[in-house]
Amino acid sequence: MNILVTGCNGQLGTEMRKIAATDESHEWFFTDIDTFDICDATAVEAYFERHHIEICVNCAAYTAVDQAEDDKELAEKVNVQAPRLLAHACLRQGATLLHISTDYVFDGQGDHPYREDEPTAPVSVYGRTKRDGELAIIDSGCHYVIVRTAWLYSSTGKNFVKTMLRLADTHDTVSVVCDQKGTPTWAGDLAQTLTLLIGKYRNGPVAEVFHFTNEGVTNWADFAAAIFDLAGKPCKVLPITTNQYPTRATRPAYSVLDKTKIKQALGIEIPHWRDSLAKCLKEFTIK
Repeated sequence: MNILVTGCNGQLGTEMRKIAATDESHEWFFTDIDTFDICDATAVEAYFERHHIEICVNCAAYTAVDQAEDDKELAEKVNVQAPRLLAHACLRQGATLLHISTDYVFDGQGDHPYREDEPTAPVSVYGRTKRDGELAIIDSGCHYVIVRTAWLYSSTGKNFVKTMLRLADTHDTVSVVCDQKGTPTWAGDLAQTLTLLIGKYRNGPVAEVFHFTNEGVTNWADFAAAIFDLAGKPCKVLPITTNQYPTRATRPAYSVLDKTKIKQALGIEIPHWRDSLAKCLKEFTIK
């Protein structure tokens, strides 16, 4: 199959490139903003036709949550317009779109893991644009699989794990919010799951929304403490509340995602977040 991966220089895109490097069964095409503008309708149409794309994995997104509050136009362009263009290209080509979305489509006021069919109610520009991107894909009529994830990290790019490790080298203590609950997700685990979804839905009509994170529930302060513990850093975590650390955009207080559906569909067991964090941290030690 001819598989296009957009946003290939990001955390998830990088993990997809690692998988493709050992896969000779498919033809992989990796693009990012410097080589392919997915917000350009003409460029999208031409790329799909030229390379006969059969699967598009859209890892590209505007993810600067706070900056999006003041940069609504660009967030809308990348998170809504681009998925719409990719979806229509998939429809014309008969291809399937695998699109990555987020826990931020929910308002975070729940008290149980969110299922895929529960109402969305984003509380930030980032969340709203990601939700609208989902709707654009669904409305297009193309074959699609939308995968919502949360708290993504890896050994590349900008993420919470790398920030904490950097701070631990210069600080004895770090203040971290403790009243926002969720589940960290290693991009390596998500990438492996996407390849399973490609294998399952490569040939047939599909219109599915799935949730995928690692297993378990934590908060940002305990996540930071686990990072320091597993990395052997003496830095201490000082738990604070969201009110003590105001941000431009509102964050969901509770964004745990129910993964029952994807586990049943793929017949998989998902690693606990702490186990996957330990695996990811080994990548830091070998660099």
